[in-house]
Amino acid sequence: MKIRFIGGAGTVTGSKTLIESNGVRILIDCGQFQGIKPLRELNWEPLPILPSSIDFVLLTHGHLDHCGWLPRLVNQGFNGKIYCTSPTKDIAKLILLDSAKIQEEDANQANKGKYSKHEVAEPLYTVEQAEQVFPLFRIIKTNEIINLDAEISAVYTNAGHIVGACSIELKLENKTLVFSGDIGRDDDVLVFPPVKPTKADYVFLESTYGNRLHPETDTKAELEMYINNTVQKGGTIIIPSFAVERAQTIMYLLWQLKEEDRIPNIPYIIDTPMGIKVLDIFENNRNWHKLSEEQFVAMCKMFTMITDYQETIDTIYNKSPKVVIAASGMITGGRVLSYLEEYIGLPETTVIIIGYQAEGTRGRKLLEGATEIKIHGKYYGVKANILEIQGLSAHADQKGLLDWLSELKTKPTKVFLVHGENQASDELRIKIQERYGFDCPVAMLGQEVEL
Repeated sequence: MKIRFIGGAGTVTGSKTLIESNGVRILIDCGQFQGIKPLRELNWEPLPILPSSIDFVLLTHGHLDHCGWLPRLVNQGFNGKIYCTSPTKDIAKLILLDSAKIQEEDANQANKGKYSKHEVAEPLYTVEQAEQVFPLFRIIKTNEIINLDAEISAVYTNAGHIVGACSIELKLENKTLVFSGDIGRDDDVLVFPPVKPTKADYVFLESTYGNRLHPETDTKAELEMYINNTVQKGGTIIIPSFAVERAQTIMYLLWQLKEEDRIPNIPYIIDTPMGIKVLDIFENNRNWHKLSEEQFVAMCKMFTMITDYQETIDTIYNKSPKVVIAASGMITGGRVLSYLEEYIGLPETTVIIIGYQAEGTRGRKLLEGATEIKIHGKYYGVKANILEIQGLSAHADQKGLLDWLSELKTKPTKVFLVHGENQASDELRIKIQERYGFDCPVAMLGQEVEL
């Protein structure tokens, strides 16, 4: 059996792990690379094998860094089955269509503004190519055995993180391989705790926060303070947010604060068409999250939900204090860019960063103190107050990742660390070896290992 790490190794994006066993090829996740240019350029590279030779794709969840390369895979010849949970299918559809639309718009803008280095800028994939992925989806339920082949089976278990996210247990060649996917937190506001594996010969563990502990702070109190301080100055609060899960978590916390009379009566705006559609997925998948129907309805009533871009323009030019939640979470695209073009240069503005910011993204640059950021080919001076709330991450921290391994009944042969920047993975490797004594190599991009 061979394992090849063709994405999500040495980086938190582009997740793709290939398994080859007795003539069967399985790809765990098929993510898009994001962040610094050398990573983004990998999206244009062909896979080291022909996509048509892959039999199955098993998706852990619907985030872009785990499903966003599927249109390229299909366009280049893949015609197998893509297994995932029902919420993951719905989320992946939204994310792929949104990504394709942004790709097309960015290419058009670059061609109009003549700021592409290419003679003609092209999208990574089109809406039409994204739609060709959807007939290949196959829905599975958690804790049910899926027989991929006479001697290969898979079981999905809840991973927390976002609605529909799972870890995958793969049985083949008398071995059990466990792929963590992205692991959520035991105390997440909206989703249930991740299920810990009990048996594995080989584990492939994400390490996004392998070198960090989430602070023991009161997230709601931080949010309350930042909003009240900004409104007193007459400013606007912009919260760049992942449309899936983080937007809904922020909505829930703001609704609680408003119910408790702790934040002012100003407009609270959701300006992410995808995030609004994700609310429908929440409503249709109540068994995947903690919100009651009454809470869900009351929360949604508090917000102005913007889908039409003209409403975005009107909201931007109304300079009265407001709270705006807009995608994307790493400020790599989406409507948040339109808000920042207008507001990033105003000292009374507050930008609250609430999720992981990959290397090279605008969000990471702002956290690192950038004095200007480039949007749509133009530079904007940063005068806004840039703040971070670390307690809202959807990923388990170092302690959570270590605890996730705690119920393994026998020692795995190896625990491969994936989906982490090098320092985070290496620090987690040391902690795992100290606590459990497991052999714990850090996966390298392009590396192939035999099991």
